[in-house]
Amino acid sequence: MKKLLFACLFIAFASMSYAQQKSPYTLFDAKGRKVSYAKMIRHLKDKDIVLFGEYHNNAIAHWLQLAVTKDLHAKRQMVLGAEMFEADNQVALNNYLSGKLSAKGLDSNARLWKNYPTDYAPLVNYAKANNIPFIATNIPRKYAALVNKGGFGKLDSLTSEEKKWIAPLPMTYDASLPGYVNMIKMMGLHATENMPKAQASKDATMAHFILTNHTNGSLFLHYNGAYHSDNFDGINWYLKQQKPNLKIGTISTVSQANIKSLLAENLGKADYIICVDIDMTNTY
Repeated sequence: MKKLLFACLFIAFASMSYAQQKSPYTLFDAKGRKVSYAKMIRHLKDKDIVLFGEYHNNAIAHWLQLAVTKDLHAKRQMVLGAEMFEADNQVALNNYLSGKLSAKGLDSNARLWKNYPTDYAPLVNYAKANNIPFIATNIPRKYAALVNKGGFGKLDSLTSEEKKWIAPLPMTYDASLPGYVNMIKMMGLHATENMPKAQASKDATMAHFILTNHTNGSLFLHYNGAYHSDNFDGINWYLKQQKPNLKIGTISTVSQANIKSLLAENLGKADYIICVDIDMTNTY
């Protein structure tokens, strides 16, 4: 009887152990070493700015964004910001946060992404419930489209009011930055020299509004597509151009068939890398 009980307990514990090992993601540091979530939070809580690079349709990244927001907020005064809101929608966003607009009113007055209800509303609503500023950091897409068509010079024709929604002109630009070089390679025959400039107009503008709204003693947590901050490039580069002594932490998201070890191509993308099982359900 005792032997049977022992065997049953062994099987039960073995099954529990197997279940605990099965996870939809693994967290790594820049060198590809597995790291705990708690250690990441301890490290990031002392930063001035954290750039959370996501895959826009990745459920794990969005779940962790809310978790990271809550856990960092428990330790620091915070400001939140996101690529997913264009700067000229700040008034509508503020009105929602202050209760002057309903969720339906925000949808009518701001250009919300199609996955806003599932992926970004929880972040905005957390900010609303906790009186945390939430900053619309991105350049209005129509202005980025101008750059894509005709380069930075097209922005000179904007009115003084319109220029309030972009980084100050002239925008600094370095075509040799890895992210912009890789963009040309990825686009192949469809690439133009203005494509990375349009990307840079987004990076520069997001950095500008992060710095404009960052306050001493607070942590600015910014949500953006991973490509905007991978390899300590993009937004990170623009932030450092203006304030080289900033303490910046970065998170990236990658997807792999095997999440037990990080592929060489994903090493060094960020301080912390969320490696998600390729079979994980996407939000769209």
